[in-house]
Amino acid sequence: MLKNKKNKIIVGIMTIVAIGVMVYILFFQNNSVEALSKYGSRGSEVTQIQTKLKRWGYYNGNVDGIYGTQTVNAVKYFQRKNGLTVDGIAGPATLKAMGIYGSSSSGSSSSSSNSSNVNLLARLIYGEARGEPYTGQVAVGAVVMNRVKSSSFPNSISGVIYASGAFDAVRDGQINLTPNSDAKKAAQDALNGWDPSYGAIYYFNPSTATNKWIWSRPMTVTIGRHRFCK
Repeated sequence: MLKNKKNKIIVGIMTIVAIGVMVYILFFQNNSVEALSKYGSRGSEVTQIQTKLKRWGYYNGNVDGIYGTQTVNAVKYFQRKNGLTVDGIAGPATLKAMGIYGSSSSGSSSSSSNSSNVNLLARLIYGEARGEPYTGQVAVGAVVMNRVKSSSFPNSISGVIYASGAFDAVRDGQINLTPNSDAKKAAQDALNGWDPSYGAIYYFNPSTATNKWIWSRPMTVTIGRHRFCK
């Protein structure tokens, strides 16, 4: 009799523990899903993803906030072009590359956004202009900032950098290299408003450029191997 009672108590305890583990797993999985967007997701984050990808030429569907097959394929295209894991899921790394940041307090969100902008701009500068004079590296960063201000280009740093065909460093994957200290300083200087390009929104290397159109742009200054123009 006593043995049966003990067995019932043990079974009861094990049942409670098992239910607790199941609740924890379900809660954890639900929270993990909220940290990313994937097939079947809906909402404002999906709308942001579609808007950016459409603006950059990766997505041709409707901006409807529904993460369907077209959105999955567009995200894969973006990931493939930008050296990310190609899984069609807009996880933290992909969202960061798109310039989309998770919700948090306004102070920490602003700080995170600024840090991400410095890092992204530094990677672009390092990929495009490492080995150039420091002023020339800042000028490359300034071109990005000038495009952000122009109505003819996307209105964010990530939008400008990841616009389809905008920069060779994105196309050939050098955007994914780790920037050195000079590139990071140049990025910060450009973000702080230093513009040695004198308002340029384009630049090119005259020794390698084959595009006739770029030669027609009014030149502002030449720094190192790059000619800057409007």
